[in-house]
Amino acid sequence: MGTITVNNLGKAYKQYPTRWSRLAEWVLPGNKPRHNLKWVMQDVSFAVQPGEAVGIIGINGAGKSTLLKMITGTTQPTTGGVHITGRVAALLELGMGFHPDFTGRQNAFMAGQLLGYSVEEITNLMPQIEAFAEIGEYIDQPVRVYSSGMQMRLAFSVATAHRPDVLIVDEALSVGDAYFQHKSFDRIREFRKQGTTLLIVSHDKGAIQGICDRAILLNAGRLAMQGEPEAIMDYYNAMLADHQNQTVKQEVTADGKIQTISGTGEATVTDIALLDIDGHRIEVVDVGQRVTLKVMVRANCYIERLVLGYGIKDRLGQVVYGTNTDLKQQVLEKVSAQGEIRFDIDFPANLGPGNYSVQTALCSTDTHLMNNYEWRDLALVFNVININKPTFVGVAWIDPIITVTQS
Repeated sequence: MGTITVNNLGKAYKQYPTRWSRLAEWVLPGNKPRHNLKWVMQDVSFAVQPGEAVGIIGINGAGKSTLLKMITGTTQPTTGGVHITGRVAALLELGMGFHPDFTGRQNAFMAGQLLGYSVEEITNLMPQIEAFAEIGEYIDQPVRVYSSGMQMRLAFSVATAHRPDVLIVDEALSVGDAYFQHKSFDRIREFRKQGTTLLIVSHDKGAIQGICDRAILLNAGRLAMQGEPEAIMDYYNAMLADHQNQTVKQEVTADGKIQTISGTGEATVTDIALLDIDGHRIEVVDVGQRVTLKVMVRANCYIERLVLGYGIKDRLGQVVYGTNTDLKQQVLEKVSAQGEIRFDIDFPANLGPGNYSVQTALCSTDTHLMNNYEWRDLALVFNVININKPTFVGVAWIDPIITVTQS
C-alpha cells in the first residue's frame, strides 16, 4: 500500500537583475548574492493515506504541476521534503520522456525501464500495452508523427500496465478523446478498488467529485484549503469570479454539509422551497412526481439585467440538470431596488432514488463570471424515493418502451 507525505514543501527560483549578475555571483569573490528569490510555492503540507484518492485543483498558475513535479522528483524543492512508500507510476506532462525519433514500441520499452520493469517484463506486457492504447500500426512509427491524443494513450498504457501502489496523474488525460478518457478513468477506478493510492490534478469537476475522497485547493502557491470534494469545488467555483469585489463564505448546514455562498450581494435569494401540485412544501419526492421549485429573490439595489440560474446536483455534487432564465429567454430588465421577485419552476422529478441538492445563481448573463450577485450552493436539499415505479438504477428516470421481436 502506498502513501504520500508532503512536509513544508516550497519552491523558489533565482531572479537576476541583469544577464551578467549570474556570472558575477559565480566568479567574483565574497559569495555575495546578486539575485532575488521568486517563490512559486510555500508551506505546502498534506498526507495521502493508503488507498485514498486525493484531487488537486486551482486556477492556472496556482502551482499544481510544480507540486506534482516535486512529489515525483523531477524538480527539487527549495524547502521541505516528500516521502512516498510503494511503487509509483506518474503521468505528468504529455509524452514526457518520449524521444520523438524513436518508435512508440521503443519508447514504451524505455519508459517501462524507467518505471522499474525489466526488459523481459516489458516484453510480456507489450501485447497488453498495445491493446489498451489502441493506436494500431502507429506503435512502430516514430512518436513525432503521433497526435497529442496518441501520445497520451501510449503514456497512460505504459504507466498503468501493472497496478501501481501510487498513481499520480496530471491534466494530460484531458487531451484524449472522450472514449479513451472513459476507458482511462475506468482503469483508475478499478485500481482504486484494488487499493491504489491516487493523486490527480484535474479541472474536471466530475472527475474530482466522482473519484476522490478528498480535494486540495491551491492558490498562489499555497494550500488554501482541503476537505470534501464538493465543498472544495464549490469554493473554487466561487473563486473564479473573485475579481468582482464579492464576498465568499462557507457555512456548516444542519446536516453537517458545507455550504458555499458568494457574490456582491446586489441580489439575494430570500426563500427557496420545493412544492407539490397543491402548493405544499415537501422534502421527499416520488420518482417522476410533478413539482415546483419556488425561488424568492430580493434586489438590494437597481439592477439593469437579472438572470436566475439553478442546477440540481446528485449526492456526489455533480450537476444532473441546470439552466437559467437567459437560456430560456426570460431575462428581467431594469429591476428596481428593494423589489421582490418570485420564480416558479415547474418540472417532473424524473430522477433516480437518492439525495439531491439545488444550487442557485443570480447574475446578469448566462454565466456567474460576470456580475455574480449571488451564487448559493446547497440552497435546498431533498430526497427522491421510488414508490410505484419498476426498479431501476441511475440518477435519471427514463422509462423505455421495449419491443422484442423473435424470428
